[in-house]
Amino acid sequence: MSEFNSDVLLDVKGLKTYFKTERGLLPAVDDASFHVNRGETLGIVGESGCGKSISCMSITRLVESPPGTYEGGEITFDGRTLLRINDDEKYMISDKEMRDIRGNEISYIFQEPMTSLNPVFRIGRQISEPMMVHQGMSKRESLEECIRMLELVRIPNAERVANEYPFSLSGGMRQRAMIAMALVCQPKLLIADEPTTALDVTIQAQVLDLINDLKSQTNASIIFITHDLSVISEMSDRVVVMYAGKVAETAPVDQLFIDPKHPYTQGLIASRPDSGTSGDRLKVIPGNVPDMTERPEGCPFHPRCEKAMDICKKEYPPLHEFSDDHSVSCWLY
Repeated sequence: MSEFNSDVLLDVKGLKTYFKTERGLLPAVDDASFHVNRGETLGIVGESGCGKSISCMSITRLVESPPGTYEGGEITFDGRTLLRINDDEKYMISDKEMRDIRGNEISYIFQEPMTSLNPVFRIGRQISEPMMVHQGMSKRESLEECIRMLELVRIPNAERVANEYPFSLSGGMRQRAMIAMALVCQPKLLIADEPTTALDVTIQAQVLDLINDLKSQTNASIIFITHDLSVISEMSDRVVVMYAGKVAETAPVDQLFIDPKHPYTQGLIASRPDSGTSGDRLKVIPGNVPDMTERPEGCPFHPRCEKAMDICKKEYPPLHEFSDDHSVSCWLY
């Protein structure tokens, strides 16, 4: 058993989440390790299909089984082991214990609120339910707290909005209601899975500011999943870069943008639009994320990497640590 570090709220080690398909096991997350400190925002970035969302859904067992299956790893949350699977042992906390944690100590803000909110229930009922289930509040108490939370996320006429159905609200209002729902039980960890993707730029900025303000008020830790590096630079303290189900690089946000080590990280940063290069073609990373059922041997990025060597095609690189908080998996080092 690993030694408990009181500064670390969530510790994920060697997580393997696979999917059983007709073509065999699909390694959606393959030996991924990362941690979240108390009061910290960890950004997870990468292209679509790299394993960002599945990694975080695995923390509270939101991956449907079957076809999903946990093949290995250890997840520790607030000193409690949620999952431990290795050659000698397979341990998971019970479904009841997980339900007590899910929504109460770990909450989610999902990407598209229109599909995450139940269309047949009023906003107030949906936000009140977690408080009644997890904190034993009465219907009246939970509704009063619901209105207070809607006001906290800057929704005007909160009492009226609590009585509305999701379809009657704008996208920005629905996302604010989702944030209120995620925070009503004052979770220790908030997982935001691309919460601004479907919003226009103005509303996106407002939602990001709101999440930052609420974090400072509640001291919650946050995992922020996105493919947008500008959002990562604004929201995160540290960043995990994922590719093909694996962690390619981990670093403090400033260090990652100043001195990226992995060729994939360098490619992501170089492909960002720059106001000083108007009219020039954007740099791109050639090729596509590999089909996970046919992932290449060695480093999965080597078919797209301009710096690939022979060993990259044969063996996955070991983790190289530049410092206590900056590490990379690449044969260049």
